[in-house]
Amino acid sequence: MVNSLATPEPQTLKPGVKAPVQETLLTPRFYTTDFDAVANLDISANETEIRAIVDELRADYNRHHFVRDEEFKQSWDHITGEKRRAFIDFLERSCTSEFSGFLLFKELSRRIKSRNPLLAEAFEYMARDEARHAGFLNKSMSDMRLSLDLNYLTKSRTYTFFPPEWIIYTVYLSEKIGYWRYILVHQHMQEHPEYQFYPLFRKFESWCQDENRHGDFFKALLRSQSSLWKTWKARLWVRFFLLTVFATHTMTVFERASFYESIGIHPRKYNNRVIQETNNTSARAFPIILNTNHPEFFWRLEQCSVNNLKLAAINNNKLPNFIKFFQRIPPAIAIFWNMLKLYLIKPIDTEATRGTVL
Repeated sequence: MVNSLATPEPQTLKPGVKAPVQETLLTPRFYTTDFDAVANLDISANETEIRAIVDELRADYNRHHFVRDEEFKQSWDHITGEKRRAFIDFLERSCTSEFSGFLLFKELSRRIKSRNPLLAEAFEYMARDEARHAGFLNKSMSDMRLSLDLNYLTKSRTYTFFPPEWIIYTVYLSEKIGYWRYILVHQHMQEHPEYQFYPLFRKFESWCQDENRHGDFFKALLRSQSSLWKTWKARLWVRFFLLTVFATHTMTVFERASFYESIGIHPRKYNNRVIQETNNTSARAFPIILNTNHPEFFWRLEQCSVNNLKLAAINNNKLPNFIKFFQRIPPAIAIFWNMLKLYLIKPIDTEATRGTVL
């Protein structure tokens, strides 16, 4: 087993409405950006590919997929204890992440419609998909006798400003890592149906294709902007975003290991596979990828997770805040040091083999 935190009992705003989890570096964030800069993007260098992906989004292959069939219509009170708490936590984080994407894409579509109609159309379709995902997850939470008030979430969450280039990097990675997270769970459930304790898991195969198409769109958008992959600064930023996404994923999986164990998945093996596959997929978009085969790579990611669990334990104890402050310093420094060592591992140049990367 992997060390993890016990999932706390859900807190409520009112009966049946779950209070959002406290915002931390690991909780899904809400974003805003420079809408004028997005509207002014020149996509002519890769417009053919972008138009082809917009055609796929317009086709809406999953329009009949998100249906709550008869299997959902039963009592789920037999899911109890840590398994229930961990599942609710998984549903909330997933719903919040999808809803965050919906808000960003919807606002992008609205703000740039008159100046960049092709991109606006793409964002409108992606907002449609994310809204479906969020709604389906929230309905699943209601089977656990809880749900999120998405209107309250819209007004209460802090919005982080990212410039368009950061949005492109991070959303590309979040969509592709989302694809691998869902497809690997689906494949596991196909091999071990005894762990499929709730019908949501049956939806993951087609669901993750939405994530994949969204990632393909952001890949095409990224490649239309040479400044995002052709310069030395771009290589530094790509390294940074790959590392931060992989470190965040590792800390989140290890922090919530009980959920993965409840569905028969080994958290460490799952985390490593998701990262390796996402890293390899990123070679299609990025000029470099990380060397996940380096002997220190996953060990140092796990050290970040170990120290993150120490920080969480400190935050949860009842000591005075000034004592907590000094207790946080060693694990915070350890996370920074391991991240720095990971950043300095020589990356793999993908542009040199662009013609052979699939």
